[in-house]
Amino acid sequence: MERGEWDNQTLLMEFLLLRLGDAHELQTPLFLLCLTIYTVTMVGNVLTIVLVVIDLHVHTPTYFFLVNLSSLETCYSSTILPRLLPSFLTGDRTISVQGCMAQFFFFGTFATSESYLLATMSYDRYLATCQPRLYASLMNWKVCLQLVAGSWVVGLLISTGIKSFICRQRFCGPSAIDHFFCEEAPLLELSCSDIGLTRILIIILSFLDVVFPFLFTLASYVCIIAAILRIPSSMGRHKAFSTCSSHLPMVIVFCETLIILYMLPRTAPLRQLNKMFSFSYSVLRPLTSLLIYSLRNRGVKGAL
Repeated sequence: MERGEWDNQTLLMEFLLLRLGDAHELQTPLFLLCLTIYTVTMVGNVLTIVLVVIDLHVHTPTYFFLVNLSSLETCYSSTILPRLLPSFLTGDRTISVQGCMAQFFFFGTFATSESYLLATMSYDRYLATCQPRLYASLMNWKVCLQLVAGSWVVGLLISTGIKSFICRQRFCGPSAIDHFFCEEAPLLELSCSDIGLTRILIIILSFLDVVFPFLFTLASYVCIIAAILRIPSSMGRHKAFSTCSSHLPMVIVFCETLIILYMLPRTAPLRQLNKMFSFSYSVLRPLTSLLIYSLRNRGVKGAL
């Protein structure tokens, strides 16, 4: 677009989030559903953190990672639901451009950090299963701190990179984001800039965001399963597999939902389905992670 044409464009100051739908009769049930999910997720994760901190018997690398996961899930849920909940009752669906970019940045940071933290937890399970005699020396507290800090830093750097590309776009109308929170694909649909190069750069960063930690986790579990199958006794195999029984379902839920979400085209007939998968990934999944990993965990249940 030429310079003169740019000057005639009026840049947007706020966006309109279309949420999950406009049906008036669904707003109160959706509010109650989201409020229940958010309350249970927050209370459950805070309770998990407190129990692990005060119980000296579970001060191990595995539970250190669990505390960080619960912290991420708490922050993760708080980037979307506190903004979404009032809109069901007030009908106010507007969000400033700055607020939208902030939500996009923090959501991306916590989501990417969680991807790498789950990969770190799979590495922890790999060492515990395949290198049990060296586990204590290989997974010491210094290494644990470095791995967790690395997960947070990588999430921050990748999210900063993607946000910098999004912020360079010019948004001059329409203002309606066909989603219930600020996400990359719906935002780019509203850009009146050339987004070709931006899409390529975001795809490259998304590989580091999703694909790399997924492949690392997959490789870890291939090694874990191979090691378990070499154990001669069925009791030994069951005991070894039980150490991964909480982490593996959570990784499957996390990666499967995210991959489907990325691969699902944002065509008009599939947009509502895309919203449903986004809702499952961003709102329901933190609750299922709490139920699968924390409340099924023997150490957490013992602390209760």
